[in-house]
Amino acid sequence: MNAFAETMLDVARVRSDFPILDREVHGKPLIYLDNAATSQTPTAVIDTLDDYYRRYNANIHRGLHTLADEATAAYEGTREKVRAWLGAASQREIVFTRGTTEAINLVANSWGRANLRPGDEIIVSLMEHHSNIVPWQMLAEVLGVTLKVIPVDERGVLDQAAYRDMLSERTRLVCVNHVSNALGTVNPVAEMARAAHAHGALILVDGAQAVPHQRVDVQALDVDFYAFSGHKAYGPTGVGVLYGREALLEAMPPWQGGGEMISRVSFEKGTVYSEIPHKFEAGTPAIAEVIALGAALDWIAEVGIERMAAWEHHLLERATDKLQEVDGLRMIGTAPDKVSVLSFVVDGAHAQDIGLLIDQLGVAIRTGHHCAQPMLSSMGLDATCRASLAAYNTPEEVDAFVEALQKVIAMVR
Repeated sequence: MNAFAETMLDVARVRSDFPILDREVHGKPLIYLDNAATSQTPTAVIDTLDDYYRRYNANIHRGLHTLADEATAAYEGTREKVRAWLGAASQREIVFTRGTTEAINLVANSWGRANLRPGDEIIVSLMEHHSNIVPWQMLAEVLGVTLKVIPVDERGVLDQAAYRDMLSERTRLVCVNHVSNALGTVNPVAEMARAAHAHGALILVDGAQAVPHQRVDVQALDVDFYAFSGHKAYGPTGVGVLYGREALLEAMPPWQGGGEMISRVSFEKGTVYSEIPHKFEAGTPAIAEVIALGAALDWIAEVGIERMAAWEHHLLERATDKLQEVDGLRMIGTAPDKVSVLSFVVDGAHAQDIGLLIDQLGVAIRTGHHCAQPMLSSMGLDATCRASLAAYNTPEEVDAFVEALQKVIAMVR
C-alpha cells in the first residue's frame, strides 16, 4: 500500500496548487492538520472566484444580457458536475445550499413538517455532528416525534444489531453520517439503507466528511437524501449540496419563499412555485461559490480521488503507528474502517493546552468537542485533540507533528 500510494500521487505537485502551504506560522513552516474542519483551497478554485468577479459577475436566471447568460451557464454547469460526481440520476435532484447544515435543515423543515406525525420515530446515531441532531430535536419538540439513538462501541463503531432492533413500522427516517467527523469511522451506509427501506423508512446521510476522501455513488448506496459542504472538499465556504430523490423533492413543499423559487406570484391567483430544484433555492444564491465548487470537483477529478484516498490512508497508518508510541496518549476512534481523522487524548494534558501550544510550533490541529458532544460525553470526555489529513499532507509533516506533540506534552507535564 505504501509504495503504491507514494508512486501514484505526486504530492509535491499537489502541494504546489495550494499557496497557503508556503506560509509560516510563528516562524515555523505551516503544517495544516485541520482538514476535517476546513480543507485548504487550490489555486484553480481561487482563480475561478477571481475570474467570476472580474469578468462575468451578474445575477443568474433573470437576465438576457451576456454576463447573466455566462453566469447562469457556469452555475448550472456546476449542477451537472455535482450530479455526475454523486452519481445522481438527474440534475433535478441536486439542490444548492449554504452547506451540509442548511441541507439537513431543509429536509427537516420541508419533508419533516409535511410527513411526520406524533408517535413517528426518527433514528439518529450517537456519533452524529450536531447539525444532524439538533434539527431533529427541534422538529420533535414541535411535532411530538420520538428520537432513537444508535449506540457506539468503544472502538467508535455503530452497533448495527442495536440499529436493526430499533427499526419498526413507526420508523420514518434514519439519519447517519457517512464518515464521522470526530472519529473518522466509515459507516456501512448501503447496508443501513437496505435495512431502513425494508421497514418503509427513508435514510438521510451526512456526507460532509466522505466526499473529500472517497468515491460516492448515491444510487449505489441507495440513499434518499445526501448532503455535503464545499469547504471540506477543497472548495469555498458558504456553499453545499443536498441530493434528494426526484420523487421526494417533487412532493416536498418549499422551505423558504422569495425570488427564484417561483414561476408566478399573484394576490388573486396565489403563487405557483418553480420546478425542482429551483423551488428550494430562494433568493440570489452564492453564485461565485457554486461555480468555484465546480472547479474544486474538477481539481479532485484531475488528481484522482482514488489516488488521494490511497495517499491519505498511507499517512493515516503512519500517523497512527507513531501516535501509539507516545507515552500517555490514547487514541479515540479505532474502527477497522476509517479515514483521515486521528482523535486522541493525553494523560495529564488538556486538549486546549495542547492545541494552543502546538500552534506555536506551526502545527494546526483542532481541539474541543468537534460538534459531537453526545458521543464524547458517552465516552467520559469533554474534548479531544484531532489531527485530520488531506491529499497535500506529507510523511514529513506527520513526523514533524508527532515530534511537536511530544515537545508540547513535555511542556505541559
